Amino acid sequence: MLKILVRLYLLIIVAYAGALLLIPGAIVGSFHERFMNYNLAQTKGVQTLIVRQFQQVPREQWPAVQHDLAATFAPLEVELLPMQGTAISDAERARLEHGQHAVRIADWGYYETVLAPLDKDWLVLLRSPPDPLDINVLSWGVTVLIGAALLGCLLLWVWPHWRDLERLRETARRLGQGQMAERTHISPRSNIGELAAVFDTMAGDLERHVNQQRDLLNAVSHELRTPLTRLDFGLVLLFDEVPPASRKRLLELVGHVRELDELVLELLSYSRLESATQACERVEVSLLELVDSVLGSFAEELDSRGIQWQVCCETELPRFVLDPRLTARAVQNLVRNAMRYCDEHLLLRLRLEADGGCLLTVEDDGIGIPVEERERIFQPFYRLDRSRDRSTGGFGLGLAISRRAIEGQGGSLSVGQSVLGGAQFSIRLPAG
Repeated sequence: MLKILVRLYLLIIVAYAGALLLIPGAIVGSFHERFMNYNLAQTKGVQTLIVRQFQQVPREQWPAVQHDLAATFAPLEVELLPMQGTAISDAERARLEHGQHAVRIADWGYYETVLAPLDKDWLVLLRSPPDPLDINVLSWGVTVLIGAALLGCLLLWVWPHWRDLERLRETARRLGQGQMAERTHISPRSNIGELAAVFDTMAGDLERHVNQQRDLLNAVSHELRTPLTRLDFGLVLLFDEVPPASRKRLLELVGHVRELDELVLELLSYSRLESATQACERVEVSLLELVDSVLGSFAEELDSRGIQWQVCCETELPRFVLDPRLTARAVQNLVRNAMRYCDEHLLLRLRLEADGGCLLTVEDDGIGIPVEERERIFQPFYRLDRSRDRSTGGFGLGLAISRRAIEGQGGSLSVGQSVLGGAQFSIRLPAG
């Protein structure tokens, strides 16, 4: 709220100062003749009395009269000046030669100097001097107090807006964390009451859709996996009872059933990771040992395929607090993905970053991923055209599960180009 309040206050103060500088001059300039006539009428009496004081005595005594009048009118300044040699405008000279008064207007439309002719050779000047320092300080003090009053009014006006917007922001944050029952509870009389009502309606719809999806996946878990298990068991029992010519076909059916069961497990894993920020386990582990254990489970397959794999750690890494199960699952998916598309080389790098976090990269020498596809591959069930074959492409859930597992711990997962020529998947884990 403080940032909004300061910006709004500065905007009003700048606008107020600009108005003080520009508007009076514009008004006086637009109505200059009216202001001139007004000030001439205002000063006519004073100047007439001053002129009479001079005209009642001989010209030789005018300096003495000027001295007496200056003392009487102080702090106003009274000066006796020659008509020739005094800096006056042509318009002022024309008025003085016709025996009329002339005035000079200050910034706010009030007269600053009044000129009156005594005869053809002399004129008397009455000038209003600048305000003394204490008066200027008091004037600016009034302006400051007006600004403070504006600030107080702005604070009273901004406070309920800020309070309701903060409540709206906090509700949105909790919804993003998976607390789908959160609502703003902002009064309809609030200035953002209509917005809050629309937001709460949206949150209710979102909660309903999420619950429906969760219920559907639970139904899949209980109602679909059980028949699949029975079907798998039944097909295996039939293996010895069918003719040898049909056994190959029976094994293919068993493979399809198990593939479907694996898909159901992947779906359930992805769904459970939806609330990973609430359910993740926090344990202090060695990231290098965790990566070694993950690669150990693939070592036999890597060696059998002739893939050269390597783990590089540039510096000694501290122990990190993270969820070992979710992190291992993400790394497994990335390694499995790299194994599908690499030609000969697979490389894992571990590096400590300047902010204390860790960067883990999984790289391969395959054909890589086009730039326009690099964000789409993290969407559920999205597979590149070259990986439509189930033997290499999987179900399109592995990368989505990996990103959700890493982001649930406050990290990030991205993809780029590897120096090996293929894809480079980068996991950034925060410090602590």
